[in-house]
Amino acid sequence: MKLFDLRHPFFRPLWRRVAVTAVCVVWAVVELMGGNVFWAILFGGLGGLCAWEFFVVYDEANYADRDDKGGS
Repeated sequence: MKLFDLRHPFFRPLWRRVAVTAVCVVWAVVELMGGNVFWAILFGGLGGLCAWEFFVVYDEANYADRDDKGGS
């Protein structure tokens, strides 16, 4: 189990991927405007990671339902 599993079936619908990425980027801007550089960098990086995973290297096969009954 990963801390940030961006290939979870929850993220299959496009609107969820767009919403999560947009919230991270918008929150980074809010933090930057408030003078909180650390949080701005943190959320900006997370938004960039989401954009990369959800739109640049996206593959529908990575988001198939998982069968957790058999093994690791």
